[in-house]
Amino acid sequence: MFSKNFSKKNINLKEKPKYLKNIPSLRFKEYNAEWKLQKLGDISSITTGSKNLKDNDPNGKYPFYIRSKNIEHINSYSYDGEAILIPGDGKIGKIFHYVNGKFDYHQRVYKISDFKNVEGKFIYYYLQKNFLHHALKHSLKATVDSLRLPVIKEMKIYFPTLDEQKRIVSLLSKIDTKISLMEQKYDVIKKSKKIVLQQLYPENISEVKVKYFKINGM
Repeated sequence: MFSKNFSKKNINLKEKPKYLKNIPSLRFKEYNAEWKLQKLGDISSITTGSKNLKDNDPNGKYPFYIRSKNIEHINSYSYDGEAILIPGDGKIGKIFHYVNGKFDYHQRVYKISDFKNVEGKFIYYYLQKNFLHHALKHSLKATVDSLRLPVIKEMKIYFPTLDEQKRIVSLLSKIDTKISLMEQKYDVIKKSKKIVLQQLYPENISEVKVKYFKINGM
């Protein structure tokens, strides 16, 4: 379902013609060509980091990406540029970091970078949609405990022209911004409720006195 701000009409989308393959169900009206297909390892460089959790410094200058949604800090950087970071174990297919700048990363975190003929952020959104399904296909269980480099490299990526990629990224980035603003509003409202709740109800004085008497042996 599209909201009023992101309706098909407002963002100029059209539905997929039945005779075309390798294209999404919706796309911008001015584009018609089929999407290309390549493996992720052929359009990017994929490596793991060399740092451990002990290298973390809360006062560090640079972001330090570990196997978590949380971003730590460190006083070194091993890469400067655009990259996607995903954990090699843990919550595989659920954690994706996009970064453009100086950073360091854990030895069990994969860095996907040096993109060839594709927008890094286009791949970032593509992985959010498809990577978990891809990883599960290469797992013997219903979950993915760990991830090996060949599995990432072999992932098939469908992608359009750079111009269309930029249009897709722009739209999804706007939606992300809206989500972030709504989450901030939610946090403010939640804190406000807590304050009002504390003010609307009196303290349970009798319970406080009972605890005090018990502590003092009375």
